[in-house]
Amino acid sequence: MEYFLAVVDCGGVTRAAAQLHVAQPSLSQTIRKLENDLGTELFHRVGRGLVLAPAGEALVGPARMILREVESARSAVHDVGAVRSGRIDIASLSDLSSDPLSVWVAKFRVSHPQVRFRVEERDEAADVVGLVVSGACELGILSLPMPTENLVGEELIDQHLVLVCPPGTEAQWPDPVPISQLSAVSFVMSERGTATREFIENALRSHGVEPDVAVEVRHRGAVLPIVLAGGGVAIMPLRSGLDALVRGGVVRQLTPPLTRKMGVVHRPGRITDAASQFVASSRESLTKFAKEVNGLMAEGNSLVDAAARARQAGDRRMRETNRAARSGNS
Repeated sequence: MEYFLAVVDCGGVTRAAAQLHVAQPSLSQTIRKLENDLGTELFHRVGRGLVLAPAGEALVGPARMILREVESARSAVHDVGAVRSGRIDIASLSDLSSDPLSVWVAKFRVSHPQVRFRVEERDEAADVVGLVVSGACELGILSLPMPTENLVGEELIDQHLVLVCPPGTEAQWPDPVPISQLSAVSFVMSERGTATREFIENALRSHGVEPDVAVEVRHRGAVLPIVLAGGGVAIMPLRSGLDALVRGGVVRQLTPPLTRKMGVVHRPGRITDAASQFVASSRESLTKFAKEVNGLMAEGNSLVDAAARARQAGDRRMRETNRAARSGNS
């Protein structure tokens, strides 16, 4: 199963053999033996390359589940009470992979450097659910309401969305900005069909605003540069807004506040120790950040200012942690 998935993930035998540190003929022989044992072709041989056959596509999910169970068994025997290795396969809505999932993954890797991650991005919630139900991914990151059929769900966070505007436009925007006053505003948005695009448009329309989408981009990473260059405004997650703030953008909270709930889903039953601790670590990180933000807001800071100060404090702690880790390894 490990050899089979290596060929799938690497896109061919040559790169898979190099990654596994095995001879290419040995890897090819193992794949052929697996096909013989199963009585079906897993790959189509096209020239010198391999393309997954239908049977191979059907095997990917179960194969990942098998390896996770093996890793779980190994951890139970050798690493009781501690996650020292493992792999976590996560399916995420594409809008959520950069924020907040990437932050959670990075923080977990700092304390668990031997754990490997694979993140599959999808635009539709149904596709994320499909990857988790099939076993191809162990965890799914979704916005609520979460599907509960055949899956177990847990709410993690209320994600705040803010208005991000070009630098130098401070005088144009009250703080906070009433959503009802966004009728004559030119928006920059990701393409139709993404969960965040639909959520924002529905929220605007619920307040009587028909969004004027002046710029539509396929890659969501292009939204912020376009806004900062003066191409329009955008409604973005708070963390993305903080990135804009550092680069001179104008960031305003909306009123009424615009939030959406997010959570994690997995198949019923026990998940691997690595995945369980990852979820716990993410929850702890969220709780700590929210507590810091709420404390700063109680001192009179706005949501955006409080979040910016809490993030700066978190960045300082992360730099100190990284320096300590490098010192310990030198």
